[in-house]
Amino acid sequence: MLENEFSLDKTDLHILRLLQENARMSNADMARELGMAPSGVLERVKKLEQKNVIQQYTTRINPNALQQKLLAFIFIKANVGPGCDSVVTDELAKIPEVQEVHHVAGDDCYLVKIRTYDSASLMEIMRTRFAVIPNMMSTRTTIVLETVKEQQQLVIPEK
Repeated sequence: MLENEFSLDKTDLHILRLLQENARMSNADMARELGMAPSGVLERVKKLEQKNVIQQYTTRINPNALQQKLLAFIFIKANVGPGCDSVVTDELAKIPEVQEVHHVAGDDCYLVKIRTYDSASLMEIMRTRFAVIPNMMSTRTTIVLETVKEQQQLVIPEK
């Protein structure tokens, strides 16, 4: 099922499932779950990190705890095609409130996910940060009223 340059076996996939569920899981607990020696698990995890399969460990913070209650998706048209001009994507990626930048097919060139405090702070970011990015022609913003599901976890096959 996973025929690619990473060549992950069943144990690797199990480790990924465990870490994705709880990145703070101890090496000893993983070893017990997998029926392996802790040193073997540690070696596998290190190899997954070296291969760039595991890219980073993060903490998921409730945005409401930081008063970041506004989530918006902004479609951006640029006067150059995706991949032709990294200035737009580079500048968008520098904005701290921007969580994701995607090249997209269709009428728009980019889709940006942005999280901020309220509509006034969103407008300020668009006026001061977006407006100075070269090659941007237009934006179309969709404000999220309610989030039903939001996750970063990937579906990891059983193999």
